Amino acid sequence: MENEMRSIGEMARDSGLGVSTLRFYDRAGVLVPARVDPDSGYRWYAPEQLAESVLLAGLRRTGMPLADIRLVLAGWSAADSDLVRQLLRAHLLRLERGLSDARGEFSTIRALLDHRENPMAALRTTTLRSTVSAPELATALDAVRFAAGTDPDLPMLHGVLFDFEGGELRLVATDRYRLAVAHAGTTGHEGPRVQVVVPSPLADAMRALLIDDAATHLTVDGDRVILEAGDRQAAGRCPDHDFPDYRRLVRLPAGRRVLVDAPAFRQAVETGPTRPSTVRGQDGPCGDLSLLGPTDDGTVTVLDDGDDHRDDVIAVNREFLLHALAAGARDRLVLELGAPTAPLAIRRTDSEDTFSLLMPVRLEN
Repeated sequence: MENEMRSIGEMARDSGLGVSTLRFYDRAGVLVPARVDPDSGYRWYAPEQLAESVLLAGLRRTGMPLADIRLVLAGWSAADSDLVRQLLRAHLLRLERGLSDARGEFSTIRALLDHRENPMAALRTTTLRSTVSAPELATALDAVRFAAGTDPDLPMLHGVLFDFEGGELRLVATDRYRLAVAHAGTTGHEGPRVQVVVPSPLADAMRALLIDDAATHLTVDGDRVILEAGDRQAAGRCPDHDFPDYRRLVRLPAGRRVLVDAPAFRQAVETGPTRPSTVRGQDGPCGDLSLLGPTDDGTVTVLDDGDDHRDDVIAVNREFLLHALAAGARDRLVLELGAPTAPLAIRRTDSEDTFSLLMPVRLEN
C-alpha cells in the first residue's frame, strides 16, 4: 500500500491541481491526504484519492462554491449519486441564472455605448504627413510588436497603435496580458492628435523597409496609412476599430525599481524553476509561470515553486517575460515591481517612454 501512494507532486501532476492548491484543500478539510509524514510534514495520497482530486479539479473549474464541493465529495465517497446529481443540478441552475443576468447587464452596457459619443472618430479622420527617423521607428516597432494581439474575438488589438501628438509618435501594442509602449520623434505635424491602428502584417511590412537612414515619411489619410522609405513604400488600410485608452492602462502606483543585468537575468529566467499555469481558456494565457521576488541585496530573483508563500511574489508568464526582455534590447534594464496583483514594468534605462507591462497571474493558495 505504501508503494502505491502518491506524493503531493505526483497527485498535482495527475489531477491537474497545483501543489499549493492541494495544500489549500488539505487545510480546508476538503481533500485531506491519507498520510502526513510526522517529521517532514510531507503529504501522501491513497490511490482512490486520485478520482476525488480529478472530480475536485472539474468542480473547481465550474466555479462551484467550496461548501457544495465538500458535499459532492462526501456524496461521492458514500456512493450517494442522488445527492451528487442534485448538487450538480443546483449549481448548473445558478450558472444559467448568472449567465442570464450577465446578458441583461451587457445589453444595458451596449445601449450606453451606442448613445455615447465616439472621440476616436475625430482622431482617425485627420490627414497628416510627418517625417520620422528610420532607426527610431525601427527600434520602436521592435519594442512593441511582440505584444500585439491575435485573439479573433478582439480584432481591435490585432496591430500597433500609431499615436501622433505634439510632434511625437508613440507606438503601442497589447493583447490584454502584456502591453508595450515606445517613442519616436517626428517632424512636420504639429496639428491635433491623430491615431491609427496599423494591422500587424502592415506593421511588419513597414519594419522590413526600415533598413537604413533613408528619409522616412508617414502619411495618414483617413483610414489609409503610408510609409515611404527612400524609393520603397508600404501602404494599407487601417481597421475601423477603437484601440483601448493605453494612457489609463499605464497609470501604475510606484513600485520597487531594480536595475538588472538583462542577459544574466534572461538566462536565469530561461533555466530557472517554473510553475505550470492553472489558467484556462479566455481567463488568461496558458504556459509556465516564473515566480519573481526581490532579494535583500536589492536585486530580483527567480524563485522556487515552494517560495509561493511569500507575500511579495509576482507570477508572470515566462514566455511573455522572455519576449519583453528581448524587446528591451539593452544590456541593463529596470524592473519595477509593485504588489503581486500589479503589472510588472520592464523599462529601458535610457528612455522612460519605452517600456513593457506584464499582467501578473494570480497564484492559487
